[in-house]
Amino acid sequence: MKNRHILIIYTGGTIGMTVDKYGQLVPCDFRHIIDLIPEISRFDFNVNFLSFSPLIDSSNMSPSVWIKLVGFIEKNYHRYDGFVILHGTDTMAYTASALSFMLENLTKPVVLTGSQLPLGMLRTDGKENVISALEIAAAYENEKAMVPEVSIYFQNELYRGNRTTKYDADNFNAFKSVNYPPIAEAGVLLKYHRAHILSGDYTSPLKVYKEMDDNIVVLKLFPGINKQVVHSILNAPELKGVVLETYGSGNGLAQQWFLDELKRAIDKDITVLNVTQCVAGAVDMHQYQTGSVLLDIGVVSGYDSTTEAALTKLMFLLANMQDKSDIITSLNKSIRGEINI
Repeated sequence: MKNRHILIIYTGGTIGMTVDKYGQLVPCDFRHIIDLIPEISRFDFNVNFLSFSPLIDSSNMSPSVWIKLVGFIEKNYHRYDGFVILHGTDTMAYTASALSFMLENLTKPVVLTGSQLPLGMLRTDGKENVISALEIAAAYENEKAMVPEVSIYFQNELYRGNRTTKYDADNFNAFKSVNYPPIAEAGVLLKYHRAHILSGDYTSPLKVYKEMDDNIVVLKLFPGINKQVVHSILNAPELKGVVLETYGSGNGLAQQWFLDELKRAIDKDITVLNVTQCVAGAVDMHQYQTGSVLLDIGVVSGYDSTTEAALTKLMFLLANMQDKSDIITSLNKSIRGEINI
C-alpha cells in the first residue's frame, strides 16, 4: 500500500493538549502528537500532516470551521486516498454530521477521531484511536475505499458520522450510535459491516458545499416552558429554522398558545423540524394526539435523526436551497444515510 497517501488534519482538542502551569489543559503544537505516536512511521502507506493555526477547542467549533475543513479536503482530494481529522470530542458529532452533508458524492474515507485523555498521559486512549483511524482511512479493496463516507472512530467502533452523538464525558467509549449499527469494529482484525456502509458514487465528481445557514435554534421542551420564552425564541431576528426537541415519539404541548406560536413561525417560512429527546427511537407524529396536532400545523418529522444531524442538515438545506418545498422534501428523505424512513 505504499502508493496510498493519507492526510491527517489536526484541528485541536484533548488529544493534543498538554498541562499548563495552572494545571489546565491547553492545545499544544502538532509536532508533539507526531512524537507521541512513533508507530505512524511503521505503516505501509504514506501519512502527511496538516494543522490548524491557531488550534481550536471543539467548544468553539462553528460553521466557518466546517467550511475551512471541507476546503482542505477539496484542495487535497486528488492527492490523498483518505483523511483523518483529529477533533475535540465535545462537538465531534456536529462536525461529522455537517461534513457528511457538505461533501456530496464522497468516494474516500473521512474519519474523525480524538481522545478523552491527552496523548501525553500514560493511559491515553488517543494512540489506538489514531492508529485505527489511519488504518480505516487507508483500507481499500479492488481500488475502492472500504468506508467511503464521513465516520467517527472511537474505542474500537466506527460509526456513521451523522448517526453519532457524544454519550459519555468520563469513559473512553464516549460515542454511541443508538439508531444505526457500527459500520466497522476493531478487534484482533478490522471487521467491516459492508451492508451498513454507504456506497460511494463513482459516477459523479465530489461536490463541496461551502455555505451553512446558522440562523437556527434548538428549542427543547420541558414541563413548565412558558409562552414568553417560546415567543422570544421563535421571534428571534433572522430566524429561519427550529429543531424542536419533543418528548417520546414526537409529542409536544397541546396548549393552544404553544400551537399558535409555532403556527405563526411556520407561516413566516420558518422551518420547524421535530426530533425526540430520547436517546433512542424515532419521531412518529401519528402515534399520539399531541404529536398529530404538530403535524397538522406544518411541523416536519425528523424521524430517527440525532439532534446533531437534524441541526446541521437544516443549516445545510437552508443555505443551499431557496424553495421551502424543496427543503421539506429533502428533510423527508435520507440524503446521506442520516435517517431511516
